[in-house]
Amino acid sequence: MADRNFSATRIPGFAAIAIAAFVILYLPIFTLVIYAFNAGQSIAVWEGVSLHWFARAWDNEAVKSATLRSLVIAVSASAIATSVATMAALGTTRRPNFRGQTFIYVMINQPLMVPEIVTAVALLIFFGVVKQATGYQGLGYLILAHTAFCIPFAYLPIRARLEGMDLSLETAAADLYASDWQTFRYVTLPLLFPGIIAGAMLAFVISLDDVVITEFVKAGGQDTLPTYMLGQMRRAITPEVNAISTGLLALTVVLLTAFFLLTRKKG
Repeated sequence: MADRNFSATRIPGFAAIAIAAFVILYLPIFTLVIYAFNAGQSIAVWEGVSLHWFARAWDNEAVKSATLRSLVIAVSASAIATSVATMAALGTTRRPNFRGQTFIYVMINQPLMVPEIVTAVALLIFFGVVKQATGYQGLGYLILAHTAFCIPFAYLPIRARLEGMDLSLETAAADLYASDWQTFRYVTLPLLFPGIIAGAMLAFVISLDDVVITEFVKAGGQDTLPTYMLGQMRRAITPEVNAISTGLLALTVVLLTAFFLLTRKKG
């Protein structure tokens, strides 16, 4: 008979393996953050504490331009992806099971299962054809590419929220002669709103941090902050890159913390 009180934490060596995993994962990040405050030019030799590199990054016009471009793309892509994901979640959860439902789930979550490099190459080929046909070279391609990649990340928390919602309130609204739109506007949407916000924040973080798809889709002069940093790493590396990384890390941590607080179960 299986032990119902079994706990993985009591397995010999569990604590040591867990600590080692955390050290391997986070020690390089902590090192990067520490050296962002290095006063010297070297990224490996400590020469004192200074905010010089943060000030230098703040005054760097290329960093400002790349940051603004990243924010425009991330906000646009997350807004579109969240809207599409919300409609997809409503269409796959607020109705009886139907033939092809599993296939639809697979197609929505396809970017999560396919290696990102494959998605990037496919988008590169597709947008190449569109560029030749239209002549358009703007940021729209990056926004659409990020949107396609972010939809499943927004879909999962929204769908999870819907599946955890009690249908009785929506049924009661229908019994009180509320239209479908009124039921959605005054009952479903307020209850679903935390899931929508969580999905939007997750999509925003994924878009903001993306490198692979951006590298393949972007045109000349369309560097985002991550691709700008990648380009700097190929040249002379200074603690300025560490400072930019620290700022990006701080923003990501704030958003992911908010995502966790919105999606955790209360009680």
